[in-house]
Order: sequence, then structure tokens, then C-alpha cells
Amino acid sequence: MTTNTENQGGGSLDILKWGLVVILLAAAVIGNSMYSEVSVLYRAIAIVVAFAVAAFIALQTEKGKTGFAFAKESRLEIRKVVWPTRQEALNTTFIVLAATGVLALVLWGLDALLVRIVNFITGV
Repeated sequence: MTTNTENQGGGSLDILKWGLVVILLAAAVIGNSMYSEVSVLYRAIAIVVAFAVAAFIALQTEKGKTGFAFAKESRLEIRKVVWPTRQEALNTTFIVLAATGVLALVLWGLDALLVRIVNFITGV
């Protein structure tokens, strides 16, 4: 039995990068609440910059690279999807609503029947 192992050379550096990402995001959240007297525009700009820097650092890690590649592939797959037209979506919605209504009536009738059976058996 053989085991394939991947090279984990950048593992400790990746941990440091992820730590820096967490610190940046925490600083953005905490800084936003601490500097509430500062203009909302400046705080929003600071948060966007902090998130952009954190995303850039995260993309330098192995998990970040694979996550970004996955997002690109997902976007490509979504472009291949044939989305239903508005009329098809409405028709499907009405079919689901009708089926739900019929099933609700069947369950209501079954419940009423079972209540009568239990009342007959127990004499209540």
C-alpha cells in the first residue's frame, strides 16, 4: 500500500499569511466601531482597502489559489447553464403551489380521519 503525500513546503508561511488576513479583517471591524465619529465615507474606504489587502494576501496562499481557481471554474460553469424563461419559471411555480395545496388537503383529510378513528377507539 503506497501513500502519496504533497509537498507542504509553504505550510508555515501560509499559516502566517492567514493569521495576517485575520488580523487585518479584525482590525477593519474593530476600527470601524472605534472610529464611529469619523465620516462614514472614510471608514468605508478604509474597510474596502483592508479587505482588498486581506484578499490579496489570502490569494498568495495555496488554499487561496485553489479557492480562486474554483471560483473561476464555477463562473465558467454558470455561464453554461440554460436559465428558464420567465414564463417557464411562473408555470413551474404554479405547479409546485398546486401540488402543495393538493398534498395539504390530503394530509388534512387523513388527519381528520385518524382523529375520528382514535376518538371511536378511545371513546373520547
